[in-house]
Amino acid sequence: MASTTNIVHVLTLLVIITASMFTVTVANKDWPSFGNFNYTDWWSRFGNHHRQINKTEQQPKKIIVGGSQNWHFGYNYSDWAIKNGPFYLNDTLVFKYDAPNATSFPHSVYMFPTWQSFMKCDVKKAKMVANHTQGVGEGFKFVLNKWKPYYFSCGEKNGLHCNVGQMKFTVMPMLRPFLPSWP
Repeated sequence: MASTTNIVHVLTLLVIITASMFTVTVANKDWPSFGNFNYTDWWSRFGNHHRQINKTEQQPKKIIVGGSQNWHFGYNYSDWAIKNGPFYLNDTLVFKYDAPNATSFPHSVYMFPTWQSFMKCDVKKAKMVANHTQGVGEGFKFVLNKWKPYYFSCGEKNGLHCNVGQMKFTVMPMLRPFLPSWP
């Protein structure tokens, strides 16, 4: 049983890595093709030169989860994450949501330890990383500071917001491209 679980974890990680690499490839489709590489010109292209690097491309970003929709019941955050990826190491996810009141549901942010608990929305196995009030105003900020899959959801109503309200998504931050912008 333990070896089957390990195989499932390894296969899951391989699927996530493959999907992330595909996402980076699609997102960076304007990178140069190396099929027409001139090896005699290597030093001028990659050597010690004084070319300006566009540092804005290499800086971590602040990303508002859900964009203008913020963090609320009924929005498909898995779809949002696919459309807004890739995400990179040290990017900051900002969860913004309204304070609980008579007309809105309270929200929170939970992080799941495994893919299985995430898929089942098993909030008993998840850890609360932001409570009802931390997303108010400027929002709750979470830095993607490790190269690992992150599984997020709203943990309210014992997983109802996660299951029915589609308030869940996963992110696998990638290494930021280190190549400078090409002319």
